[in-house]
Amino acid sequence: MDRRTFTKNISLGAIGLTTLNSFALKKDLKKITILHTNDTHSRIDPFPENHKRYADRGGVARRATLINQIRSEEKNVLLLDAGDIFQGTPYFNFFGGELELKLMTKMGYDAATMGNHDFDNGIEGFEKVQNHAKFPFLCANYDFQNTVLDGKTQANTIFEKEDIRIGVFGLGVELKGLVSDHLFKETKYIDPIDIANDQVSYLRNEKKCDLVICLSHLGYQYNSDKVSDEVLASKTHDIDLIIGGHTHTFMEKPQKIKNLSGGTTLVNQVGFAGINLGRVDFLFEKREISRVDNRSYSIENYG
Repeated sequence: MDRRTFTKNISLGAIGLTTLNSFALKKDLKKITILHTNDTHSRIDPFPENHKRYADRGGVARRATLINQIRSEEKNVLLLDAGDIFQGTPYFNFFGGELELKLMTKMGYDAATMGNHDFDNGIEGFEKVQNHAKFPFLCANYDFQNTVLDGKTQANTIFEKEDIRIGVFGLGVELKGLVSDHLFKETKYIDPIDIANDQVSYLRNEKKCDLVICLSHLGYQYNSDKVSDEVLASKTHDIDLIIGGHTHTFMEKPQKIKNLSGGTTLVNQVGFAGINLGRVDFLFEKREISRVDNRSYSIENYG
C-alpha cells in the first residue's frame, strides 16, 4: 500500500493497542510510540483534592511512572512536548523554570518547542535555565538572531528507531500581542505555513524521514484567519502528526485533516497542566505506515 492510499483511508481506533502489539510481533512490522504533553504550566504537583474540576489529577511523579511503564512495554518510544512549560504555579516564580526542565530531563523528554509563556522571564531568563534541559528546543519559525538564544535552539531534529527515521520540527505562535516586546526583544516571527512546507521538504526529501511530526504552539482552531493547527494541516504537505498546544484543547482522539498532498494529517492536543498524557502509535510495514492507533491517559492513578 503506498503512502497516499493509506493516508486517505486511515482509520483511527480501528484496531486496539492489543491488536497492534500482536501485529508488532511479526518480523517485518515495526511500531513507533509517540507520547506527548502540552501546556503543562509548571504543574509539578497534582491538583488538590478539593479542586472543582481536576481534583487530585496530574502530577509529575505520576506522569513519570506511567511513562516508565509504557517504555517497559514498548521498544520505540519518543516523548515530546508542545510548549508552555513555564508559568502557572509558585514553582516557576521561585525557580524560574529550572525545576521544570530538570524534571523533564529526568523523565527523558526527547524534544520540545517553546510556547509564549516560556518567554515570561524574557529570553534571558529562558537562556539562564535552558542548560538544565538535556533535550533540544525546536523552533523553526522564530529567528533568534541578535538575541541570547541565537544558536541555542534548532529548527528540527531526527530520531532513528529500528531503521525508521522520524523527523520532528517545531512552530511557535506569534508573540506580538501575547508577550511584551521587551521579553522577546529582537526575536522575529516567520510565517509558519511557509516554514512548515520547507521543513517537510527537507525532512522527507533530503533526510529521507519515514515519519514527520510537528510540535506546534499555534493553537488548535480559531474563529478568525489566525493560523491554527487545523489551517496548518490543510495548507501543508505530508505532515503525519501535529502535536498541538496553546489553546488547552482536550481532544479524545486526533482530528484527521486532508493535506495538500491529498493524504491525512493528524492533529492532537491533550489539554493542559499535565492532566493527560497523549499517545499515538504508528505501525510500519516495509517503511510505510500501515496502522495508527491512539489513546489519552488520565494522570491520576499511576503514582
